[in-house]
Amino acid sequence: MPQVVAKKLGIDLSSRKEGELFKWFLACLLFGKPIQQEIAERAYTRLVSEGLRSPDAILNAGWDNLVELLDEAHYVRYDFSAATKLLEVCQELKQRYGGITELIAQTTHGSELSARLQEFKHIGPVTARIFTREVGPIWYGSRRSIRPV
Repeated sequence: MPQVVAKKLGIDLSSRKEGELFKWFLACLLFGKPIQQEIAERAYTRLVSEGLRSPDAILNAGWDNLVELLDEAHYVRYDFSAATKLLEVCQELKQRYGGITELIAQTTHGSELSARLQEFKHIGPVTARIFTREVGPIWYGSRRSIRPV
């Protein structure tokens, strides 16, 4: 099965901009579930097209709206849990770091970033691996790219 790639989703991680990094984070949260890649991609596209490109936007959307958007994208098997996960992870991200850029900036290599991501209630090794696989080489350079946790 092909891997999800930020560039394919129209995300420019090399910009190091908060908005682009958060969109990749959002995509990884959706692709981290055992669901068909096309459905996860459709869900990501649907959320982003509704302007849900920041933790505040996700939180302001609310659970009912998130479930509706996920359902429209046929992300139905995990719609309730994904909506809860998005809200809780965004709240925790804001409280602990303020944003995704600050979380990344507080780490020195990919394995540390992966470990910090996995401290979040709803983030496991798969989601952390997807995120760090592409952020690590850009943020830390190729010499200190991702090491598995």
